[in-house]
Amino acid sequence: MLIKNVNIYTMDKDNRIVENGYVRTEGNKISEIGIMPCETDDGSNVFDAKGKNLFPGFVDAHTHLGMFEDSLCFEGDDGNESTEPATPQLRAVDGANPLDGYFTEALLSGITTVMISPGSTNPVAGQIAAVKTYGKRIDDMIVKAPSAIKFSLGENPKSVYNDKDRMPITRMAIAAIIRETLEKARKYYREKTKYLSDPENIEPPEYDEGNEALCRLFDGEIPAHFHAHRADDIFTAVRISREFGIKCVIIHGTEGHLICDELKGKCLGILSGPFMTDRSKPELKSLTPRSPGITSGSGIHTAIITDHPETPIQYLTLCAAVAVREGMDKMNALKAITSTAAELCGISDRVGTVEVGKDADFVIYDGDPLDITRRPFAVFINGKLIFS
Repeated sequence: MLIKNVNIYTMDKDNRIVENGYVRTEGNKISEIGIMPCETDDGSNVFDAKGKNLFPGFVDAHTHLGMFEDSLCFEGDDGNESTEPATPQLRAVDGANPLDGYFTEALLSGITTVMISPGSTNPVAGQIAAVKTYGKRIDDMIVKAPSAIKFSLGENPKSVYNDKDRMPITRMAIAAIIRETLEKARKYYREKTKYLSDPENIEPPEYDEGNEALCRLFDGEIPAHFHAHRADDIFTAVRISREFGIKCVIIHGTEGHLICDELKGKCLGILSGPFMTDRSKPELKSLTPRSPGITSGSGIHTAIITDHPETPIQYLTLCAAVAVREGMDKMNALKAITSTAAELCGISDRVGTVEVGKDADFVIYDGDPLDITRRPFAVFINGKLIFS
């Protein structure tokens, strides 16, 4: 595929904009980026963008897409296994339905990659997956799985298990369950590491699916994503992460803008949102759309999320536009749904920027993608034109 006569917003570290350029793809990857004119005699299919603007496919860094299904109640509720507080063995890929209608709405909104996460009722919730939004079989859509482990702090676990009259019903108990689970996994990881160093003389630990998943945290292969709204919960996430030497990303970070100086440098960043919702529980009392602008402005890496279905996924660019209206730098807002989102999810080797070697995922606009009156003109995934 050759996309020509297009202004390319690469979203790379230099924020390069290639005016009147072209992008060539080979298979599902970007093979060449240049300035017009270009040679087209290599047999490429040609898409003439006629001066429009090309961006990386948008990335929503925290959703429950396909796990809380459109128009269904319990029958389509596969996001929370709220019968056991520690479930690291659960995999989002086993609960997400790619034929749910919201996958199509994501595509029509230019969102080409999403993080699909278990819900937030359990202190240790399970394995997050990064997937593309186009396909019928989830196995064919995976970018990275697991891409993170989901942990949850605060009112959601408290509320669910208080109703069941069982632990945890306090923040102390939530933290204790997370620590106990991580300590068991760390012991398992050490035993497994010893076995792999000398398999002929050392017995392996008894196989445990949950511990296997958590081992990736200690390898540094994937980060921990902590659901945390209140400032004290955010710092509990940081505290536990430092105790166990694992990488930490804060999901939501509703009070993150109140603690920028104290938080900077202590986590990888914040997946900010949803902020276009009501203050439905006490820990959301400081909810404001100004938050992502304040945290990113202070130097904390900040992505913008919908937390679909809390905010329907098709409004990701609307969320970014509102953040700009409320003070966020526009380039930071665009990065918050492209490159920064990909970095915080550990998938920036594949998506989030327009660079040679990356996946050929693009969204083309006739104008500004943060203009809420605009729709995508065209969307490509893996070098394939999905619609125009």
